[in-house]
Amino acid sequence: MIQGVGASSGIAMGKAFVLPNWEWDVPDQKIDVTDLAREFERLYEGIRSSKREIEQIKGELADVVGSEERSIFDAHLAILNDPVFMNEIQGIIKRQYKAAEAAVKEAIDHFVTMFDLLDDEYMKERALDIKDVGNRLLKHLLGMPEISLPTDTQPFILVAREISPSQLVHLNPQHVLGIVTITGSMTSHASIMARALGLPLVTGLDVPLETLAETGDMMIIDGDTGIVIPRPTEEQIRIYTEQQRRQTEHRSRLRRLAGVRSVTPDGKEIALEANISSLKELEVALQSGAAGVGLFRTEFLYMDRHQFPGEDEQFEVYKAVAEKLAGRPLIIRTLDIGGDKNLDYFEIGEEDNPFLGYRAIRICLDRPDLFKTQLRAILRASAYGKVKIMYPLISSVEEVRAANRLLEEAKRELQAEGVTFDPNVPCGIMIELPSAVTIADLLAEEVDFFSIGTNDLIQFVLAVDRMNERISRLYQPFHPAVLRMLRMTVDAAKRRGIHVGVCGEMAGDPRALPIWLGLDVDSISMSSHSILPIKEHLLHTHRSDSIDLLNRLWECRTEEEAIRLLEAFRLSVEARMEAANGDGKPASVKRSAPAGKSPDANVPAAEPGIRNPARPAGTAGAP
Repeated sequence: MIQGVGASSGIAMGKAFVLPNWEWDVPDQKIDVTDLAREFERLYEGIRSSKREIEQIKGELADVVGSEERSIFDAHLAILNDPVFMNEIQGIIKRQYKAAEAAVKEAIDHFVTMFDLLDDEYMKERALDIKDVGNRLLKHLLGMPEISLPTDTQPFILVAREISPSQLVHLNPQHVLGIVTITGSMTSHASIMARALGLPLVTGLDVPLETLAETGDMMIIDGDTGIVIPRPTEEQIRIYTEQQRRQTEHRSRLRRLAGVRSVTPDGKEIALEANISSLKELEVALQSGAAGVGLFRTEFLYMDRHQFPGEDEQFEVYKAVAEKLAGRPLIIRTLDIGGDKNLDYFEIGEEDNPFLGYRAIRICLDRPDLFKTQLRAILRASAYGKVKIMYPLISSVEEVRAANRLLEEAKRELQAEGVTFDPNVPCGIMIELPSAVTIADLLAEEVDFFSIGTNDLIQFVLAVDRMNERISRLYQPFHPAVLRMLRMTVDAAKRRGIHVGVCGEMAGDPRALPIWLGLDVDSISMSSHSILPIKEHLLHTHRSDSIDLLNRLWECRTEEEAIRLLEAFRLSVEARMEAANGDGKPASVKRSAPAGKSPDANVPAAEPGIRNPARPAGTAGAP
């Protein structure tokens, strides 16, 4: 039994297929000065072929994963367009008179070695991206085929020293049971892709590949605990077969909750909404019973292209999402680029601190032409559903007023053109900056709703880059300062009587659920795959217990103390879930109730599969 890092959940059992390293044998071939032009042309043709192949991969992925996962390959295209990388290759050809493939190999080795020497796990993962792109380029220069995987239909567990996103996209999920890699991390692009494809993955094993397994060996991997068992015993196979059966039953039980109202046993209803970036993701969200879309990331409409999308193009996408939701709320976040999300065709320039720089609402207010185009498209779509507008990265009242002035201009233009839209479309803001929290009472007077973006809020409150492995231990969602920021924000919204929701990673964390219940937030929005697990916890969590827990949390001086309380609470809820699910039904569904009534007799029951339109008092104007 070997302990690694569980990077994508699930249990896999089967025979191993050990993938050889994807590295070509490149001779250190010299060229004559008269061959320089030919080598440069070979290099450029290899780059063009690599770009075409990457674009084809992105197209093939459109029906498999969301825009966020496909954007991994934008990073690969960016490397091929990177003048530093290309200048290094061209310089080696020109100065050392080396063949194009030899120059590419030397450049790869240079950058990979440089990044590997940095004591930064994130940069080490980016070194794999460079190797991935470089090996693709080498493949075209050398005329080599892709490394072949088993062609029969016998499923296998893929075992490799490392695996790139390019290799992952060529896998058939029906033939791959799971993946084991020696190197990697939770934040690697391969881990992101594996989670999107639903493949269990264990990485970060401290053993040599050659001693881990041979092709054909039986193997068990647990993507939840990070355990790998090469050549398991019959008893270990029996134990994990039972665990796998229970996981399958649990997933089946969760699917049956899609049409169940998200209400606690003591009557607190909270809307469980989805974060999406495409229509494809919306389909998954609706299958999970999402009560709406709490965050539509529109920046992905601006990626994978060579120019800004026009008004009509945006309108058609927003309209399609609104119609598909059939009256459920749709919160459209306006363009949020900059930081780690840049566009190839829009030059932001080098910044020492891009997360603190030219991004999000700051760009929109600086480029009213781009902003108004998007606002017009959103307004037009508001005629087809329950559309809301949300501004990101707000730090002041002035920014809200400036954005709303442009919105009013867009409304007047559309009225003059005779275009139909909702003149009272609600406008809200993301609360993700400490400045916004401290003036939340003032901002609440300017907007219709708040949505707390916990990812950036935690990052800015604690001054911690969560992608930096050296300080990742300091990224603490339950730090007392973060908890107090959450309370300040919700209190300000409640005093003003506006809707308040949450749309960051904490929304999908079961440990945080009693915080939202205790604070009395109106909605939480998360990735689609988190909706049903959170709903199951919600159905067995009393709000009264959550309030008691919250009162104890305010007394915690460290995150460690807070986590102990939250973990104990979560375990008590899961014990109730386990006891109640003997027949596959949650406790709140099992209880008898009068016909036409929910288990809480004060809340009318919804029709099967349809979200109950009844809302608790005090939620007028909610998105």
